[in-house]
Amino acid sequence: MKKIVISLIILSCQMTYAKTSIKLATLVPKGTSWANTLKDMTKEIKTATDGEVRLKIYYGGTQGDEPDVLRKLRIGQLHGGIFTGKTLSEIYSDIRNIEIPFNFYHDDQKALKAIQSQESFFNKGIESKNFVNLGIYGIGKVYVVSSKKVTSIEEMKGVKMWAWEGDQLIAALMESLGLVSVPLAITDVTSSLSTGMIDAAYAPPLGIVALQWQNKIKYLIDFPTAYSIGALVVTKKIWSKLSKEHQDIVMKISKKYVAKANELAVSDNEASLKVLKENGVELIQFSKEDLANAESIRTNVIERLRDKVISSKAIKRIEDLR
Repeated sequence: MKKIVISLIILSCQMTYAKTSIKLATLVPKGTSWANTLKDMTKEIKTATDGEVRLKIYYGGTQGDEPDVLRKLRIGQLHGGIFTGKTLSEIYSDIRNIEIPFNFYHDDQKALKAIQSQESFFNKGIESKNFVNLGIYGIGKVYVVSSKKVTSIEEMKGVKMWAWEGDQLIAALMESLGLVSVPLAITDVTSSLSTGMIDAAYAPPLGIVALQWQNKIKYLIDFPTAYSIGALVVTKKIWSKLSKEHQDIVMKISKKYVAKANELAVSDNEASLKVLKENGVELIQFSKEDLANAESIRTNVIERLRDKVISSKAIKRIEDLR
């Protein structure tokens, strides 16, 4: 009888960590370098766990905009996803200290170092909200693109700018610049540029090309407003279904491919900027006086966000890193 009980316990433990399928969703389109790293990551995790852990990835927004995906995670329809800063802030808002406007200007490497030095800080915050972070992406410098020509901050006033619905950081920036904010889902930007509902939008160059905005815009302001990040997160609930051994394997492999994607992002953004130029998008240079105002705009945005969206503690961390 004792042997039977022990056998049942062993069988129960084995069943607890049986094959686990993790369903992830992302806006990243198939065929991009970023998507290819996810594809390779999926294969390696499957091989390394002898098929016990399998990732099912839904690409290109087929599961909806990021807020839709987050809602599906919360009710268990999906288990994880790649979220950019706005949606990440709905999980843990202090992660957006990286995306405060004019933190790093043209310096990709400085931004990536700031991400790396804060990763444990971010991980604890994300975990406190019942998610597990498998890696933070440095997506790249954010540029404003427009169907209307503007050559100064003053001329930007009154421009109808897309704002991701519920993005308080972007709302603070737009208020500081005097822009007209038009809240929309990211999936509605292309059609809204076509109809004139909005005049302008913002994204890193690889995002602009991936989302196919290049045919709807004519100008790009050649001065990055911010640095965009993302993260690959899964729910604690699905994570707890993996054995400790498999958790370690998945974490190690995920971080490896996130690091690879971050390396590729720099060259991909440069290549995408070239594609925009080849498509006739004109790069607009602002005056030195306008560029000098960036720090005061940044200060204004911070005061609008302090202890409402981003804690004073997180703001101090990024100030120290700058």
